Amino acid sequence: MKELIYPNMFLDAVELYGDREALVDGDFRSTWSEHLDRVLRLCNGLSVQLGVKPSDRFAVLALNSHAYYELWHAAFLGAGIINPLNLRLAPKELAYIIEDSGSEIVFADAMFAPLVAAARAEMKKDPIRKVVLIGEGDVPHDLVYEALLSGARPALPTEPEETDPVVLMYTGGTTGLPKGVLTEHRAQILNIYHGAMTIPNLRIETYLMQTPMFHAASMFGILGTGAFGGRTVIIPMYEPEGVLNLIEEHKVTDTLMVPTMIGLCLMSENYRPERLASLKTLIYGASPMPAATLERIQKDLPNLDLLQGYGMTESCSTATLLLPEDHVPGSKRLKSVGKPVMGCRISIRDEEGKQLPRGEIGEVCIQGGQMMRLYWNKQEATDEVFRGGWYHSGDAGYIDEDGYVYLVDRVKDMIVTGGENVYSAEVESAISKHPAVAQVAVIGVPDEKWGEAVHAIVVPHAGQKPTAEEIIAHARNEIAGYKVPKTVDFRDEPLPLSGAMKVLKRDLRAPYWEGRDKQIG
Repeated sequence: MKELIYPNMFLDAVELYGDREALVDGDFRSTWSEHLDRVLRLCNGLSVQLGVKPSDRFAVLALNSHAYYELWHAAFLGAGIINPLNLRLAPKELAYIIEDSGSEIVFADAMFAPLVAAARAEMKKDPIRKVVLIGEGDVPHDLVYEALLSGARPALPTEPEETDPVVLMYTGGTTGLPKGVLTEHRAQILNIYHGAMTIPNLRIETYLMQTPMFHAASMFGILGTGAFGGRTVIIPMYEPEGVLNLIEEHKVTDTLMVPTMIGLCLMSENYRPERLASLKTLIYGASPMPAATLERIQKDLPNLDLLQGYGMTESCSTATLLLPEDHVPGSKRLKSVGKPVMGCRISIRDEEGKQLPRGEIGEVCIQGGQMMRLYWNKQEATDEVFRGGWYHSGDAGYIDEDGYVYLVDRVKDMIVTGGENVYSAEVESAISKHPAVAQVAVIGVPDEKWGEAVHAIVVPHAGQKPTAEEIIAHARNEIAGYKVPKTVDFRDEPLPLSGAMKVLKRDLRAPYWEGRDKQIG
């Protein structure tokens, strides 16, 4: 028996929980049996009508929806390799990814089908044979998604091998061209197993899918609810009031949010703790959690189980977990990302690849069965990132005496000022505790004397007008003097975010480093 493939997990769950409600997407509802019927029709349509083989790539550019969820499950049943596309990409970037991946079929909704057309105009050699429209709209397309399903019969694809590729997910490309991360069935299922073995009594009742479905952070929701027979409520795109409404209306018990998303919900005009009362588990990760945000959520919802996950696309999303029992208010462990999940090893290494002792800062390196196979069409980049037999994350951090992993920054976000290393995440956490601060980002800016100077960019809460002197004085009470910002800028509009809701520091750095040697990626 092949254990590390999704059909074994998913088909058994549908047999057990077939009559349970599976998906809630606006007015759309389906049970698990109805969902499986649609997925099997989709598998047949991909094969017979669209000519997609199990080794072929098909791309998806769309908001979250039940159709997107079905496309993911079709890929994991063996119908093809899914290539989820970042919604924030420009036509030229999309053109590169579609050409590089060789995706011949693209599924797009009405909002993004015109972007596919714009991307095709940028291509040197257009590989697209068909554009399938999800939903309705007067936009360029060749076939409508529901027509594809209605013209197909339910048919289970040939069972995939554990080592067959299933996801080709492109990274953001903050430094150079995007890289396609190719992962196998085995790696993705091990990621689910690792989480289940690490999290005590893991269950999913009603899960809110609010992270974008093109992102690795959504993998637990995409695969986990099907394995546990839970219900998934889908919001097309994150919006604080919409999230609060759905949690209230559907008594959502589990969800995953990037810290920025949590902060925006807490800042919402209509936020009240009781609107989140049904939540039992909140998973967060993908970027540092501001101390003030964590303190607020613990105060407002003291019975909520908090889980922090750390990982990346290359690790099928998870490498470490900080468990609920570690979320003790005031504990130093709240500054960590937890311990490696079962089956995963983490080592802190220096620039020569030598393992560093506990407590010393170096690059976070990872080994585990859930790691990617390779970067698509980029063997040199694959060899470089796996040098010495370890995946090199690009994150700077250390491991304490109890085995907890602490991240201090992205290596590229570290600020070197007067020969001292300053980690922006630490400065941001300190400034976030100021009561007038809604958002903060810390970057290095050119300085003739120090090489780089610590600079803070602050978005105040509505009605608040802190001064630079107040922010600097507050930071000085929290962190060492050399880490304190030399300058502070204020802005009324929110910080720029990527499609994964991470602050785009490259955009913030760019004006300061224009015409200089510093890399701003």
